Amino acid sequence: MDEQPESMPTEMSATDAPPADAPEANVSGEISRGSGRPFRVKLRGSVLALLRLPNRRDVRAAIHQLSTTGGVVNLEKPLDEKIEVQMVFHMGAATIRAKAQMLFPMWATQGWMQPFRFVELPNETRESLDANLKALVGEKVSTAAAGA
Repeated sequence: MDEQPESMPTEMSATDAPPADAPEANVSGEISRGSGRPFRVKLRGSVLALLRLPNRRDVRAAIHQLSTTGGVVNLEKPLDEKIEVQMVFHMGAATIRAKAQMLFPMWATQGWMQPFRFVELPNETRESLDANLKALVGEKVSTAAAGA
């Protein structure tokens, strides 16, 4: 069988995942190579979010990690797996409102870390979120470079 070298691009449809060399960054400005995941930023709780549950109750959360497809929030008490919530948070000058599905929670030393995925994120909102995440990383990288 003929195998293509890893560096050779292959055809992708619009529904395929981004390439394996998509960057990952955290608030300290470090950029590393992901494993086929979309660009993501580790916020470590610096962005607060409001989660509106189906029963109209609101829960506060701190966003630990975020990308255009989902992320991880820090919660005092975990939410049920697969529950859909309305998530609202500020990123840069934009207010992001999106429906998210909560995934399986994990115990952390100070509360619960619970991953989520966006289930309804309009293209305009997704583009705004992506631009704000990249601007945040650019801001942190330039700040770190200035201090070096």
